[in-house]
Amino acid sequence: MSSQDIPEENLPAEQGGAHGALGVADEKNPFADPGLPPHEHRIQDIDELAAKRSERNVALLFTVSMLATVGFIASYVAIPSDKSIFVFPIGHISALNFALGLTLGGALFCIGAGAVHWARTLMSDAEIADERHPISATPEVREQVFADFKQGAKESAIGRRKLIRNTMFGALTLVPLSGVVLLRDLGTLPESKLRHTLWSKGKLLVNMNTNEPLRPSDIAVGSLTFAKPEGLEESDEEFQTEMAKAALMIVRIQPDNIKDKRELEWSHEGIVAYSKICTHVGCPISLYEQQTHHVLCPCHQSTFDLSDGARVIFGPAGHALPQLHIGVSDEGYLQALGDFAEPVGPAFWERG
Repeated sequence: MSSQDIPEENLPAEQGGAHGALGVADEKNPFADPGLPPHEHRIQDIDELAAKRSERNVALLFTVSMLATVGFIASYVAIPSDKSIFVFPIGHISALNFALGLTLGGALFCIGAGAVHWARTLMSDAEIADERHPISATPEVREQVFADFKQGAKESAIGRRKLIRNTMFGALTLVPLSGVVLLRDLGTLPESKLRHTLWSKGKLLVNMNTNEPLRPSDIAVGSLTFAKPEGLEESDEEFQTEMAKAALMIVRIQPDNIKDKRELEWSHEGIVAYSKICTHVGCPISLYEQQTHHVLCPCHQSTFDLSDGARVIFGPAGHALPQLHIGVSDEGYLQALGDFAEPVGPAFWERG
């Protein structure tokens, strides 16, 4: 419904007014002010019942936000930090992180949606133009400000009292270190934990879905398989922490299609194993394109070429995915021949 369908006496009074005479385009002023377009009234402006409905919708969104915030607090208190749940198609994730993200995201979304709905349907949408005066100071004012500054600097004797000046700069430089020291309470130092994973020589590659060791025959050309180290179980207290570093993806490529020499040497019959953790911000990679052998991180679209050393071919990732050197055990199972040669995941400042 538009304002053309409503009797003129039912329309609300116009807000604001003209903002000066409209310009006329000519040779000197080819971009004349066209003025404001005619204002179109919304249904809420002319129908109180529609306005009440919008009001109730906004109130509902804000109420849902309050309930989500209560849910956030309840989740933080009630859900153990080591509890995991299965969420399709993501897989097993931390129940606490999932609940906190879902409730906090819902609370923030409902506040934003309610505010937008309020502004779009109930707040005034009349466009009002207001002439602005120049914001630059006059030359006289500028000269006076510079003169006052020079006079103040002279009276403070900061140029002559070098001891005061230098100690003041020293104090201002050191005081932010107090905040840096407080960062020590964020947790224990990582030491060398970021450089090592559970993978070591002889560890079998275990299928994440079946929890069974993998044989070369289990990996078909063009398939994508996710694996974990032998001995790591979901019931372990450190499962999420260790999987954040040791998560592995396995693909099989025709050896003739592998371009990188080291990748071919570290593979087994075209089976290559790479870290599943994106080198941008640590998201799990889960999208594989069979024809191009490209894998895509769904978070920020970083793309890696698994046939060429998993180098970055698109996106914000800073370096290639680390490869795991693999072979076959005496029993015919795929096994690791060592740990990753470089730290997995995003770069960090201590990394050489």
